[in-house]
Amino acid sequence: MTSGTPGADTPGSDTCCGTLLVLGAGPKGVAVAAKARALTDLGLPAPRVVLIDEHAVGAHWLPVGGWTDGRHRLGTSPEKDVGFPYRNGPDRAHATAVNRRMLDYSWMSFLVEHHTYTEWIDRGRPHPHHHVWARYLEWVARRAQTDVLIGRVTEIDADDDCWRLTLTAPDGAQHEVTGDGLMITGPGSSAETMLEHPRMLSVARFWELSAAREIPASSRAAVIGGGETAGSALDELARHDVMTISAISPGATIYTRGESYFENAMFSDPTGWPALSAAERRDVIRRTDRGVFSVRVQENLLEDNRIHHMQGRVTGARSVGDSIRLTLENPGRPVSEHTFDLVVDATGGRPLWFLELFSPGAADLLELALRTRPTTVAAENAIGHDLAVEGLDPPLYLPNLAGFAQGPGFPNLSCLGELSNRVLRGAQQRGVHDRSAAGTGAR
Repeated sequence: MTSGTPGADTPGSDTCCGTLLVLGAGPKGVAVAAKARALTDLGLPAPRVVLIDEHAVGAHWLPVGGWTDGRHRLGTSPEKDVGFPYRNGPDRAHATAVNRRMLDYSWMSFLVEHHTYTEWIDRGRPHPHHHVWARYLEWVARRAQTDVLIGRVTEIDADDDCWRLTLTAPDGAQHEVTGDGLMITGPGSSAETMLEHPRMLSVARFWELSAAREIPASSRAAVIGGGETAGSALDELARHDVMTISAISPGATIYTRGESYFENAMFSDPTGWPALSAAERRDVIRRTDRGVFSVRVQENLLEDNRIHHMQGRVTGARSVGDSIRLTLENPGRPVSEHTFDLVVDATGGRPLWFLELFSPGAADLLELALRTRPTTVAAENAIGHDLAVEGLDPPLYLPNLAGFAQGPGFPNLSCLGELSNRVLRGAQQRGVHDRSAAGTGAR
């Protein structure tokens, strides 16, 4: 892994030919980088992948990323690693060879190299803590000799040929990095809340106070959100001095992510997904991915009689002295208000957070491709088989928005290998590959 701040000698800093930029050095970006390396090692065409992150590889699984304290456990099995499901490949004629190469980047290989594989098996294959998953991702990036740039992206610009990202390095210097493809990952900021109030905590602020053991004592607390971010916050909040905790989400109850073969197979192999109706796809996503807790978190919460579910979509929040009054809406019912003295806003990131970084020119290109003003629904409907926005050149890959159109596993960790297949196959078809390395086996 090559890591540093961008400069004149950085890949992609002076030319966009053969470069796929990835905003976010998390599991999706690392999976694409590792697969591209596997292809290049076999002398097959692949882009030069450059990961860009404000903090580090796997930052969202570390305290520095603001989404966790690193001590909670991964909700997905780690065996669904950067190569899973090891099915076909971006170059189908050489799929077996590529997948064999990807085994070098597997979770099992990581454990074997660190002499912990036997212990992990004997302990029943436990889900790793978030910080261990981050170590795995960093190990993959280093082993794949991935180009990683550390810096905060302040603007995303584009024309008909290239994406241009302006980065502010840790030392404050600004640089431009270019590429003829861009993949955007991650949920955006973890520091946002719906109300500025000392007792309404963002996800980042919650974990900051938790690490310092400074979570305010509370008689009535609430966590807004029904996904894994909210689940981890509830799991942690239950360890602090709180009398009652309300888990607020729109669903009729707190749903658990099922682990049956039928559900898992739909995440691992999305081949038949487009054949489902729009209503069926929305229903599957609602029941199995969005607004669900892992089985482990659900079991922990069931043991604590201070925690209960409150149904409703939070549509408003206002300060009432030292307390916070939330407005909850449910279809067909009167609007209700509830007062809490501690609230954690764990609703997760905004799907289109990256639009704030788009220049007017880049925003115009996206709007022309969507044929409408960018909205979450419009973007979801426009994601093609290669996880890029259809009709947009240069290509913009948005796996976090691909769940509805292409399969429920793409926005999460359920099929990272298939995600990299789709993106790299699309890059090959669009001619986004490192022409200097193709056919040589050298990088």
